[in-house]
Amino acid sequence: MTRPGAGADAGQSSVELLGLLPLIALVTLCLAQLLATGAAHTAASSAAEAAAAALLQHTGDPTAAAHAAAPAWSRDRLSVTVTGRHIRVRVRPRAFLPGTARILTVTAEADAGPGPAAFGLFPDRVALAA
Repeated sequence: MTRPGAGADAGQSSVELLGLLPLIALVTLCLAQLLATGAAHTAASSAAEAAAAALLQHTGDPTAAAHAAAPAWSRDRLSVTVTGRHIRVRVRPRAFLPGTARILTVTAEADAGPGPAAFGLFPDRVALAA
């Protein structure tokens, strides 16, 4: 025995679920994009710190140090700018949603300090006693 009117509601929840699937997919892609942006920020910070350390310790090229410190997935998405003792690293995250990578590009900056000349360690002129 069936209830009266039961046939009209049959499959209603399946249709509602199908209607929600695009919304669930969009929310999932947005969350993935936020995670990718966070990972890009971490990569940029690590690369900027490594470049500043290389510049501060005179151990090599700060740009090469930044690329070496960055995760493999981010190296082709990474740009390094060295201006004096200031380093700026930009990383473009992976785009799960079209057009978002350019908008969500992250920047990390590091400073290697004022330099040795500020402390009188390497004076421009050395006076020799005769």
